[in-house]
Amino acid sequence: MIENLTPQQCWDLLQRDPNAVLVDVRTKMEHAFVGHPTGAIHIPWKEAPDWQLNPNFAAEVEAAVPNKDAPILLLCRSGQRSLDAARLLERDGYKHPINILEGFEGPLDENKHRGNLGGWRFHGLPWEQS
Repeated sequence: MIENLTPQQCWDLLQRDPNAVLVDVRTKMEHAFVGHPTGAIHIPWKEAPDWQLNPNFAAEVEAAVPNKDAPILLLCRSGQRSLDAARLLERDGYKHPINILEGFEGPLDENKHRGNLGGWRFHGLPWEQS
């Protein structure tokens, strides 16, 4: 079963468990220009221009995180792509996939802006830009 944790809960888990791994599933552009959690492994779930599922996603995750018992925390913009990625990894035998609620940028506010209501960055967790 996919566990859903807040950004702060995920950060706390990463501090407690040396086996826990954070995987950013957003596009290259999002990862580089919007920013990303410090230390995150970047493996896109989908990529521009055709937005098709990355056919190598599971293999790339397995190469980066061969321990299928390790907690694997998945992050996207707002929490949907990461949930889909977690479901795929669960089917692939990962025992502890975790979806990061709110993602990196959080939900849209009343002005259709992200970053004002939630997300990794909103909560002041470590992040950087390329």
